[in-house]
Amino acid sequence: MLMSLAAIALGLAVLVWSADRFVDGASATARYAGMPPLLIGMVIVGFGTSAPEIVVSIISALEGNPGLALGNGYGSNIANIGLILGITALISPITVHSQVLRKELPILLLITLLSLGLLWNGWLARGDALVLLGVFVLLMGWSIWQGLRDGNDAMAADEAKALDENQMSLKQALFWLVAGLLLLIISSRILVWGAVNVAQAFGVSDLIIGLTIVAVGTSLPELASSIAAIRKNEHDLAIGNVIGSNLFNTLAVVGLAGVIHPLAVAPEVISRDFMVMGALTLSLFVLGYGFKGRQGRINRYEGGLLLLAYGGYTTWLALGVLGAA
Repeated sequence: MLMSLAAIALGLAVLVWSADRFVDGASATARYAGMPPLLIGMVIVGFGTSAPEIVVSIISALEGNPGLALGNGYGSNIANIGLILGITALISPITVHSQVLRKELPILLLITLLSLGLLWNGWLARGDALVLLGVFVLLMGWSIWQGLRDGNDAMAADEAKALDENQMSLKQALFWLVAGLLLLIISSRILVWGAVNVAQAFGVSDLIIGLTIVAVGTSLPELASSIAAIRKNEHDLAIGNVIGSNLFNTLAVVGLAGVIHPLAVAPEVISRDFMVMGALTLSLFVLGYGFKGRQGRINRYEGGLLLLAYGGYTTWLALGVLGAA
């Protein structure tokens, strides 16, 4: 048991650190390749901060633990909005200036509804997973087109500033791109091994472990990125990290897991976890989009409510585990 807990702690620590190095290396490499700053922020950073969820879910599905993959994907979405944006808004209110983000918010809401429709029958088949991956490819194509067309968007300025503050040589960029990815894979394997062992020892499902410990751990890169961005007054990057990560999680993380290992979806995933994720996504849309002349923003009061919602959800999960014991 102690070895399994140590594996979780070590796996999460290396996972978070290597994800940060991977993002830095990938962003710098993309800039040397001439990619516009907005595209780097939307595609490279969005993929990089979701890399822990993607790798953990792939390994979980390959090893026959699809519940861990599903819990990781949806649990990370819940943590991203409730925990991460809640904490970030408490530090400093978040204001949305980017028109690209205002276009992505309703897309995230629609994709959440699409996922609900695919899971409603209690089964994620390969065909369903391929639909998610197909939408993901289309969304990436749309993002690239938007990035090339809206090069002067507010988010582009934030990303250009962030890249200027974190310059590295091409050799360094390529080294951290490769080393970061390798460490991501190794640490994810260690984390999954420890998480499955702990779940078996305590008699809880790998879904619960994925929704809690693993989800929070793999969301730490988003927390670090959002707090760093808000401290530098880069508000669009702070919320853009979360929107991009949730899009990746809903489409790519769950889609890849379903293609590798089709899985049964427990009723509580729909009635509990998906409903919470959907409600938080709707809240993010209402707060971030802005209506009737109100600029999209999340103030400290609203951030506190998001954090309370996450705390209530976590308590709900804990009471469910204790009640089943």
